[in-house]
Amino acid sequence: MIGRAFLATFRAILADRSAFMLIVVSTILYSFFYPSAYSGEVAVRIPVAVVDLDNSGASRSLIRRISALQQAELAARLPSPQDAEHWLQTTGAGAVIVIPQGFERNILTGAQGTVALYGNGAYLLRSSTALSGAGLAITVIAAEAAIDQAMMQGAPVGPALSLVPRPLFNTREGYGSTVFPGVGFLIIHQTLLMGLTMLAATLRETLGRFRLPSRTLVGIALAFFVIGWADVAYYAGFVFWFQDYPRGGASPGALIVGGSLFVAATVAAALALASFFRTRERPLQLWMGTSLVIFFLAGLSWPAEATPAWLAILARLLPTTAGIHLMVGLNQMGASLGEQIREVLNLTFLILGYGALAWWRFTRGPVPLLETDSSATVPPSPNPAADQRSK
Repeated sequence: MIGRAFLATFRAILADRSAFMLIVVSTILYSFFYPSAYSGEVAVRIPVAVVDLDNSGASRSLIRRISALQQAELAARLPSPQDAEHWLQTTGAGAVIVIPQGFERNILTGAQGTVALYGNGAYLLRSSTALSGAGLAITVIAAEAAIDQAMMQGAPVGPALSLVPRPLFNTREGYGSTVFPGVGFLIIHQTLLMGLTMLAATLRETLGRFRLPSRTLVGIALAFFVIGWADVAYYAGFVFWFQDYPRGGASPGALIVGGSLFVAATVAAALALASFFRTRERPLQLWMGTSLVIFFLAGLSWPAEATPAWLAILARLLPTTAGIHLMVGLNQMGASLGEQIREVLNLTFLILGYGALAWWRFTRGPVPLLETDSSATVPPSPNPAADQRSK
């Protein structure tokens, strides 16, 4: 019986064009479409303008260093701060650097030199990239000035300490490498959930409240578990490699356990949710717009420590919260299961809780489906209500 239900579920997906597009085709399309927006990874050559009111050797040296930056491109040299403000507002550029009069004199006399940096808040990422590059150039100039001042005072030439930044996981510090690994597992969750609920709602629309034998329910769950695991293997094994996203190289055993827990929790939650829908269109109407909310609740782009405690606890009821943390930790950061024990336990409790709810809802319906009917899980039509009206 389990095997018949397992195969019937795949037949149901193949027979339902909308479910097939959602579960299979959209998963593949998203793996190429979504990362394409972040193919550049980091913003480069952001236009900046410079106002040099000092016109000295030190200010020109700073401008040359800014021109050599990868993050910034010197687009204009303006005569006054007022012109720079107008240029910033009208051209949509990234940043303006104002070097005040007396910049070199202050450095040579041992005083503190000042440089004013102005960014365009309308383009936050571009502006912060340009400003961080300008800040790096100013830091280099400041270090050289400090060495020159130390030499004049007879102090050692070299600095006592030097800063060498080395990103641990996101080595290119790209936005796509930060966001998409978590989004990939969210795509797996959403496609499985909406596809399964659509198929269940189609049966509910046709038969009303029905009852499934436990073995049939297990067969359906196993079919979607296989599909979910194929998605995990596709994203973790191919997409992240093809898009050149960071991979920490966790042990295969840890990835298998983590992926199994994530997919099982997703399938259990999808089955439990599917039991409440009565019409085919309702799952898409209610769940289509939740992806962004679920992603923010996962705590990947916004830390859980900065989230209200009640909301962070509520987010733990979603398989994506623990699942994204677990899979990103294993696949991108090379963490072990022991280091992710909190997420492992969270997913285990979700599997038990949602699995029990799904079993209770589907095995207690008033209308039984015969165990001998191998096509019990196959929807008779993508629009059964219209078929009934035609009859």
